[in-house]
Amino acid sequence: MEENKQTKEKMNRGRWNLVILGVAATVIAAVTTGVSLVIYHNSGDIYLDRSRPGFLPDEEEIEEETEDDEEFSFSKTGPIDLTVLEEYLKELQIEVEAIDANEKPFEEKVLSDESFGIPKQEE
Repeated sequence: MEENKQTKEKMNRGRWNLVILGVAATVIAAVTTGVSLVIYHNSGDIYLDRSRPGFLPDEEEIEEETEDDEEFSFSKTGPIDLTVLEEYLKELQIEVEAIDANEKPFEEKVLSDESFGIPKQEE
């Protein structure tokens, strides 16, 4: 009889310890999450996170996006005929000429300080 009583007490203590462990883990998780969110907000990184719902871009970014809309694009619906192809080739030629106008990308002077607008330092 006494062994049965001791076994029940151990089971009750085990259950109680399991409840304490669960509550402690939940409290620790909530505290560390809260601290990390406070750090995230106070550091300003929250304003850089563009995956946040409700993120509103700056006015400059909106202007940049509207400028991109002026570029050539095919109609998503409609036939592709000779006039559309000629228009595409004309727009493509403009892009090719812009690329050809650039300096050779692997030359040393392309990565020089002057090309980036960095003034020479006097020693």
